[in-house]
Amino acid sequence: MQQLSTKHLLGIKGLTAEDIQLIFETADNFKDVINRPIKKVPSLRDITIANVFFENSTRTRLSFELAEKRLSADVINFSSSNSSVKKGETLIDTVNNILSMKVDMVVMRHSSPGAPHFLSQNIDANIVNAGDGTHEHPTQALLDSFSIREKLGDVAGKKVAIIGDVLHSRVALSNIFCLQKLGAEVMVCGPVTLLPKYISSLGVKVEYDVKKALQWCDVANVLRIQLERQQIKYFPSLREYSLYYGVDRKLLDQLDKEIVIMHPGPINRGVELNSNVADSEHSIILNQVENGVAIRMAVLYLLAGVK
Repeated sequence: MQQLSTKHLLGIKGLTAEDIQLIFETADNFKDVINRPIKKVPSLRDITIANVFFENSTRTRLSFELAEKRLSADVINFSSSNSSVKKGETLIDTVNNILSMKVDMVVMRHSSPGAPHFLSQNIDANIVNAGDGTHEHPTQALLDSFSIREKLGDVAGKKVAIIGDVLHSRVALSNIFCLQKLGAEVMVCGPVTLLPKYISSLGVKVEYDVKKALQWCDVANVLRIQLERQQIKYFPSLREYSLYYGVDRKLLDQLDKEIVIMHPGPINRGVELNSNVADSEHSIILNQVENGVAIRMAVLYLLAGVK
């Protein structure tokens, strides 16, 4: 069996292009599995996985849990909101207590950038980063690129515009790394206040006009405005943001070509994306959700083979 070059999935930076292709090929097989009448395989029957979430999550946690159960793993769910973390327990102590229950793999989301990296240096289990602060969200980037490959046949040579709140998005950074490793061209687009100062140093194009970005791209990945991460106001109002950066049907109809619309979810409908776009034939948002389970099955399966 082919193996990943790494014991953990901490970020896209730690993967090679060959690793990504291996994950995609494995996900192709698992996608067949989850579309069968019997959707389970015994691949991880002897593996115990802990989902350790220090930050709220619905789709990512459910997607990982479903992927684990489809692979027949034993699953433990941990949420910090009703745990001893509230009493001051450290991250290491929390995870070591979980590991003492003989857990093989930890899927972790944390509000602090670098938390999974810190953990990987201090414990023996495989670590999967399910999002660390505004840093990375590797499985989201993998499922996004996998969805582009499925829709357009290949990622190489495609033009992908990442539109919206890039500053507060862990999805954006992982997507940039993943798309570039697979040979795509990347542009970021948004208000100047929502684009990080360093962004052009990552080798991406920068655009402030959403119409120009849409005219340039083959795929538009529209990001959610992350109000919960914004301590100060980055734009006057949601209405004004929507007016200048919201993607609606009228905007798409003005283009002289068809483009693919993506969104990592949850959508602020009527803000960054109108319903007449989110639910249109241009959108592959629900395909992304389905592909998320297959990609996460592939990642867990491949990491379980690397000790």
